[in-house]
Amino acid sequence: MSLNHHRGGSGEPLVLIHGIGSRWQVWNPVLPILEREREVIALDLPGFGASPLPPHDVPAGLESLRDSVIGLLDELGLERPHIAGNSLGGWLSLEVAKAGRAASATALSPAGFWTGLDGLYSRVVLFMAVRSSRLSRPYAEWLTASPARRRLAFRQFMNRPELMPAEDALLQTRGLSDAPWFDATLKAMIARRFQHGEQIDVPVTIAWAELDRILPPHQALWAAHLIPSARSSTLYGCGHVPTYDDPEQVANAILEGSA
Repeated sequence: MSLNHHRGGSGEPLVLIHGIGSRWQVWNPVLPILEREREVIALDLPGFGASPLPPHDVPAGLESLRDSVIGLLDELGLERPHIAGNSLGGWLSLEVAKAGRAASATALSPAGFWTGLDGLYSRVVLFMAVRSSRLSRPYAEWLTASPARRRLAFRQFMNRPELMPAEDALLQTRGLSDAPWFDATLKAMIARRFQHGEQIDVPVTIAWAELDRILPPHQALWAAHLIPSARSSTLYGCGHVPTYDDPEQVANAILEGSA
């Protein structure tokens, strides 16, 4: 199954993976910076954005998503590109690295490091977000047209959502409401936690958003414990989806992680 993707720039290849309910265009703010130094492939995961659902016998979960990303690498002739991702995409970047198919992995507020009630909290927040998005879909253009309404609609995900252009906000809103694999993916994702970080033998960077309201920043401590070789950093002033809050800071974290 081929995945929809954007490809541009020149240099060492870098694959970008979005979070649950998102699509490749969430990387738009950082693409001009990254593509000056890297050949960038930003993909839509299966069942999200413009990528199709996988066959009915393929279960939702980390393994199937990881394999779909590796399948795209094979299709594009990329043996070991740099990988970066946000949230679920951050977790997947680590899984692809664990599978030996990455030159480096940069995870921005990655999922999978919840402990105690954190997983339940994240599931409830994401469940409410997708339900709200589906209910408000008929009014999506109105909701995303003004900076004040964008701030209201995206305040859980970003620190400064008013900086997101209206057309991007509309695209992301519809991407969340229309994603056919969201529910099954969320259920499978929350039931798991990241494991076996010691199996990763390439450089890893964990960059946690300082103002993350989906995956609280204290989870970075558990990430550092599970991947002791990882370089840790903070995305200051950023929310869970950091690309619009501070594109230059995010791009620099990815470029440093893939150096």
